[in-house]
Amino acid sequence: MDKKKKQKTLLIIFISVAFIYLCRLFYLQIVDDSYFLSAQNNVLQEQTIYPARGLIYDRNGELLVYNDAIYDLSVMPEQIKNLDTLAFCEVLGITKDDFIKKFDKMKKQKGYAPWKPAVFERQITIPTYAAFQEKLYDFQGFFVEVRTDRKYQHNNAAHVMGYIGEVTDRDIEKSEGYYRMGDFIGISGVERTYEKELGGKKGTRYVLVDSKSRSQGRYKNGEFDTAAVAGQNINLSIDYKLQELGELLMLNKTGSIVAIEPQTGEILSLVSSPAYNPNLLIGRDRGNKYMELLRDPMKPLFNRPLSAPYPPGSIFKILMALTGQQEKVLNPATTYGCHHGYMFVGCHPHGSPLPLRPAIAVSCNAYFCQVYRSIVNNPKYPHAEDAYNSFYKHIASFGLGKKLGVDLYGEGNGFLPPATYYDKIYGRYRWQATTTISLGIGQGELGITPIQMANATATVANRGYYITPHIVKKIGGKTNPNPQFNKKNWTTIDTSYFPIVIEGMQDVVERGTAYIARIPGISMAGKTGTAQNPHGKDHSVFFAFAPVDNPKIAIAVVVENAGFGATWAAPIASLMIEQYLTGKHNTRPHLKENMLKGNLNHRNDTAATKTK
Repeated sequence: MDKKKKQKTLLIIFISVAFIYLCRLFYLQIVDDSYFLSAQNNVLQEQTIYPARGLIYDRNGELLVYNDAIYDLSVMPEQIKNLDTLAFCEVLGITKDDFIKKFDKMKKQKGYAPWKPAVFERQITIPTYAAFQEKLYDFQGFFVEVRTDRKYQHNNAAHVMGYIGEVTDRDIEKSEGYYRMGDFIGISGVERTYEKELGGKKGTRYVLVDSKSRSQGRYKNGEFDTAAVAGQNINLSIDYKLQELGELLMLNKTGSIVAIEPQTGEILSLVSSPAYNPNLLIGRDRGNKYMELLRDPMKPLFNRPLSAPYPPGSIFKILMALTGQQEKVLNPATTYGCHHGYMFVGCHPHGSPLPLRPAIAVSCNAYFCQVYRSIVNNPKYPHAEDAYNSFYKHIASFGLGKKLGVDLYGEGNGFLPPATYYDKIYGRYRWQATTTISLGIGQGELGITPIQMANATATVANRGYYITPHIVKKIGGKTNPNPQFNKKNWTTIDTSYFPIVIEGMQDVVERGTAYIARIPGISMAGKTGTAQNPHGKDHSVFFAFAPVDNPKIAIAVVVENAGFGATWAAPIASLMIEQYLTGKHNTRPHLKENMLKGNLNHRNDTAATKTK
């Protein structure tokens, strides 16, 4: 090839390469915006648009939780240039050491990267926000993000609603990058269980800023922005007025109230006492207030209705009466004598011998010890352990000894001892009814949570089934879609055995141990319990439902270290039932006054953290 042809060929190659580069450059800078964005990242600011969190209402539309705007000072570390640290600290009201510590802490958090926005100072005050906005051009890389914190319309129902707090490293990791440092998430209660529904979805806004951090407007008129989606509003199943009365009646007492609508499983009231003011756990000082509550010896953060296992005492006799009939060792005419007790189990004076219905009314210990003995020593089973397994199956079918599946975080199992539990203690086939006789009256190793007590009451009210208790009635205006909250969970007890037991429970209120709980014009079926407590005074326990026909409310009350069930638990339940069914509770002012005056904790500051 001659020299000129070689030169021509090389020239064509160079021109072709140059043309390809020009075409590629044109594509990168003009056609493909993603490359432009990447190249211009140092003048683009990615701002998170935080959605409004869903509001929370009670079953009747009473607003319980709403939002309040807060201002967080955020930073894009790689955009910081020529920062006057002293001037910055002066505006923010911090020292230089504070500035260094905050930056060091921020860098150690999960997901930190210099090109990602991070919260530097949470919830700055409105005056600080205004001062910062005026001088923002001096502090390149810093900007203010607006988000919402929670506010509580009333100072109660804290254990129901829960609270929100900052995400942890684990939350960030589990969210696969959705959450970032400084974001809020539900920590407990409804806020936690329904975080996805309440939290909404964050959006993103891209803003062009100049070298002074001054906004130059939206990039490409918002073409790459994504809108935030507000969280859904939620209606709880609780009745606010009933909840308010319950917390008032439990003031200066330790214990629980759980009320359920039997036919739906909707929780009407869930009271844990001592309680705390939910408005303490908002704002900049939430961390300090949380630690104060955590250190309080009265344990106001502990959700007793869901987690605290109590010996049920004599209310357990109702399940004994049903199980005995199902096992064909008991019928309404079965009589047992009482000579002030049975074996080492004592009893109070009453007529003897008695058949089933009056035995329930006077709560005869000896009678139900004999029922338990006849169940576990039933000759149709080869061993006591086999009979006990059948007993266990019947009792467990009421939802005892396991989590019910309530839509609140922290539910406990309680404890219903299986046969294997006694095998480990005594050896297999080396124990019988008399070994575990205290179970017949709801003592011994039994541990039942208040939510389980209320659910068992609702089961009796429904004559044999329960709907899983739940706290959320509607989401976004529509009925809670969880199928678990519509399914009937039937017990192993035939429905024909419930009427005689319910008649006995009605006698308890009308002429028996809970006579004090009678409500004029309202039929009620209930059962008192005085639960022995190995750690102190007996617990006062009562469960009931009303009206007897077509029940609208089932309730369980536990007042710790308060003695007889009729002294405290039964009157409190009676006032709650009257409030729910009639809308008032002042027809027996002396009863209400006695409950309000009761200071069973013997301290005047029990409700110090529940201040108005």
